[in-house]
Amino acid sequence: MRFDDRFIDELKARLRPSDVIGRTVKLKRQGREYAGLSPFSKEKSPSFFVNDDKGFFHDFSSGKHGDIISFLQETERLSFVEAVQRLAAEAGMQLPAEDPKEAEREQKRLGLSEWMDLAQKWFAANLRRTPGKAAREYLEKRGLPEDQWERFGLGYAPNDREGLKQALVQRGARPAELVEAGVLISPESGGQPYDRFRDRLMFPILDARGRIVSFGGRAMNPDDRAKYLNGPESPLFHKGATLYGLPEARRILGAESKNDQAIIVVEGYMDVIACQRAGLPAVAPMGTALTEEQMERLWRVSHEPVLCFDGDAAGLRAAYRAIERSLPLLKPGRSFRFSLLSGGQDPDDILRDKGAPALRQALADTHGFAEVLFRREQDVEPLDTPERKAGFKARLRAAASAIQDKDLAEQYRRDLFDRFDALFPRTPPRAPWTPGQGQGRGRFGPPPKLGQTVEGAQAMQSLFRAVSPVAAALAYAAIDDIERLDDHLEEVSVQGFGDAALEGLAQELVRLRLSGQASDAAVVRHRLRDSGFDPLLKEIEKAASKSGASFLSSDLTVAESRAHWLKVFGLMTHLAALSRAIETAKQDMGQGTGIDALVRLKAERDAITRSFAAPDFWTTLV
Repeated sequence: MRFDDRFIDELKARLRPSDVIGRTVKLKRQGREYAGLSPFSKEKSPSFFVNDDKGFFHDFSSGKHGDIISFLQETERLSFVEAVQRLAAEAGMQLPAEDPKEAEREQKRLGLSEWMDLAQKWFAANLRRTPGKAAREYLEKRGLPEDQWERFGLGYAPNDREGLKQALVQRGARPAELVEAGVLISPESGGQPYDRFRDRLMFPILDARGRIVSFGGRAMNPDDRAKYLNGPESPLFHKGATLYGLPEARRILGAESKNDQAIIVVEGYMDVIACQRAGLPAVAPMGTALTEEQMERLWRVSHEPVLCFDGDAAGLRAAYRAIERSLPLLKPGRSFRFSLLSGGQDPDDILRDKGAPALRQALADTHGFAEVLFRREQDVEPLDTPERKAGFKARLRAAASAIQDKDLAEQYRRDLFDRFDALFPRTPPRAPWTPGQGQGRGRFGPPPKLGQTVEGAQAMQSLFRAVSPVAAALAYAAIDDIERLDDHLEEVSVQGFGDAALEGLAQELVRLRLSGQASDAAVVRHRLRDSGFDPLLKEIEKAASKSGASFLSSDLTVAESRAHWLKVFGLMTHLAALSRAIETAKQDMGQGTGIDALVRLKAERDAITRSFAAPDFWTTLV
């Protein structure tokens, strides 16, 4: 929909910014302006100002500036059209119609919306009357206090076939209109329409503009065949395009400093309410899997919405269905993350049992799209034969190919294959690495927590003194530019950097890269320090400065630096392999065999060692 300048100017002229903004920001008059606390950042002294004469707001704390339209866009994550529609309704202005038929449809929707508003008020009143006793007890049992009922528009539909019908007809509604709005049912066999919702706790469903377009009802009778019942498709309500709780979620996202928070998708009405009470911007689909239209709406609000499911088998199946439907739609800056709750609890359970901080913490623990996609394909069948492993890899290739964005599809293919290679390394996994093993070779396993005991610190210090300057330079460069590991993750995890003292660090770098937790050098160093590698990082930096390594020079391009690093990495890992082969040859020689091999291996090792010491080694490296 397009709006000309005259329409926008008239809209702004009819509404005072202080009235519109004052509904969400507490304003105090200061001369010709109004002042309040910033809605975009946390502050104690007012730095947010509204000027009615000039028609704008300005926030000194965040630098944001604009009119009432941009204010709604910023604070409630509305599109320009949605913001204009909201304000036009408030100003009593007729939206410009693109054609006469659309104008007629809009007029009908406006008429139906009035009856939906009256229906909600009637439901809300009944919740507090005698017939609503069971619904009130249910809400008390679910831990939802009375002061929250109005916030979420809750109500009760009595067990009466014509209660709502009579109430609205008395106000001038025609039964046919109420059937069209979805609150009455017209029998197929003929006869008078009757109430669709009976003996149900009622939840109003709002569209993106904040208008009531339908209702959802939870049965109070445990024997009712449909526990939850939504209104039907109507001129107001398109189930596949609507998300329950979206207007309130947008307000939460736009409040204070939460602009970088992702919107969360949960499964039910009470879960949405629980999350929003805890300050989390949550929505829910209409009792079905997410549709493409709903995904598009989510991506307009957040680049990476979080899909929340139970961590049980049913929850995983739901997560996998969401992956299947969204995979072709992924683009750079448009994906999903997944929160898989443990213990069979949903958000409403967690809020009641453990409180809001526990719920926020539970939903902050998320998994990336690629990680859950890989698990989906891994769970298809046991991977105990070459044929099944090959099938697994074929499924990964097909999944990546389903992404329509070709650049992103290629990145997914590489990521999924890297995970496959890490799951099935070419050499058998060995026992977990532990500090203090002297010259023991690198191991698979969780990262060591270094220096946490006196013995551990002493053991690590003995290794620090043995760090080779060239190996330290390789590690230092990998930390600064972890992408250079991408094509060599398996070799790094097995070989390290050619020095036993750095193998635990090498494995942690590989783990960080595979898990997607390593985006730049600052993040990598922070993660390593959290894992206890800080003392080793200092030793690496000190040793690397003595190496003279060409790939640490700022004179080289990124490509040149990576090429130099790769050649030295190959030499160092080969040198480490030679040292291990020499040890094996010595054991064979003790049995009267292997002397020729020992001599040959030592000669090759010494030649590589001398090449590192040559004055022109770094200048001739290509």
